[in-house]
Amino acid sequence: MDAQSASAATFEIRLPNGRAGPLVFASPHSGQRLPVDMRPAPGLDQRDVRSAEDTAVDLLLDTAPDHGVPLICALVSRAYVDLNRSATELDPVLTPDIPAHLLPTGAAGARVASGYGVVARRSGDGRDLYDRTVPLAEVRARLTAVHAPYHNALSDLMRQARDSHGRALLVDWHSMPSDAAGSRGGPDVVLGNRHGAACEARVTRKLKSVFEQAGWTVAMNRPYAGGYTTQVWGRPSEGFQAVQIELNRALYLDEASRTLSPGFVRCRSVVARAMALMVAEFG
Repeated sequence: MDAQSASAATFEIRLPNGRAGPLVFASPHSGQRLPVDMRPAPGLDQRDVRSAEDTAVDLLLDTAPDHGVPLICALVSRAYVDLNRSATELDPVLTPDIPAHLLPTGAAGARVASGYGVVARRSGDGRDLYDRTVPLAEVRARLTAVHAPYHNALSDLMRQARDSHGRALLVDWHSMPSDAAGSRGGPDVVLGNRHGAACEARVTRKLKSVFEQAGWTVAMNRPYAGGYTTQVWGRPSEGFQAVQIELNRALYLDEASRTLSPGFVRCRSVVARAMALMVAEFG
């Protein structure tokens, strides 16, 4: 599969109606497609395989083009390749033929050790995804077909925004389990800005205000300070800023069945107001 056909199959870009501004929206974990070569453990329920996905986040964002903001969405499941991980976050337990000099260290090494590298060993609910090892050649094929095209396309969107407007702001949208902060009824929203390094303080201050006006509770950087994508594009000195938004799934989703709840309509409305505010403030 060549890069062009791979990109068409693994993500989509919804272009704005009219001229794009400096904002770029991304939903890297809402994809649902499981390529046939994944071959998860026999008998593993599809709900377990897909339990780490940010179900329906792309639906919450579907009016982004109406606000003049391009939206890039994954189409392939996070269980196959995690687009919010570096391509270097390789798991030696899952892929024993990784050369020693390629093994991740530090925070990346800790994520990988827990089973959540760029090709995850575990599902979102902690089950083993495979009853086999995944050779390095297979991992690299996934990265070539899915990870690289997505990040190349995101890079194009960000650079076009900065070249046109002198600055670019990436908003990386995610969802989190309702018990993500350690207990049921945790925060409704977590804003991650790499503890202030990824964007100007006014960006998160304005976002915090709009969500709080909707009656939602907002936490900063805990338990999510921003992943790989936020780190890559959070470079204010170079004209690139980034913020990660985690929405509590209980706001819009029945977490047991992973179907839309009655709260979806209101959640989508609040997200639309947040989009409008971002465009007014930063567009």
